[in-house]
Amino acid sequence: MLSCALRCLRPSSCTLALSRQLAHHRPHMDPSCPRPVETTIRTKLTQDLKPEHLEVINESHMHAVPAGSESHFRVLVVSPQFEGLSLLQRHRLVNESLREELSTCVHALAIQAKTPQQWSSNPSLAKSPPCMGGSKHDDTMTEKLKAGRD
Repeated sequence: MLSCALRCLRPSSCTLALSRQLAHHRPHMDPSCPRPVETTIRTKLTQDLKPEHLEVINESHMHAVPAGSESHFRVLVVSPQFEGLSLLQRHRLVNESLREELSTCVHALAIQAKTPQQWSSNPSLAKSPPCMGGSKHDDTMTEKLKAGRD
């Protein structure tokens, strides 16, 4: 079994660890491995934005990163706090909540920030496009992309 103790390059409380996706997203990941970055993201967004619905998805496996990384995430946040705010203002609230993680461990964060009314009229999570960054010479990228689409 792979070790669950990879650390961020910069000192912080944020830790890269081997993680698992939800079974329908990444069945090949170890479900017993801790996911400290994902857990921190979920906790901070819950405390700061009081969402009615929250999804935090680790999409690191779709990128040219070590197996089990916690560096690329997609979040869906449905919060009444977004009422009357522009999309940019909503994203700023999410980014501010995750400022430490974005400056250390998290390389990419895709955000969907909806009001409860928007969510009730369209309860869907957008899919991420395939990532080709850093993978030009990675022979396993085709397999990684296929796994990310399943």
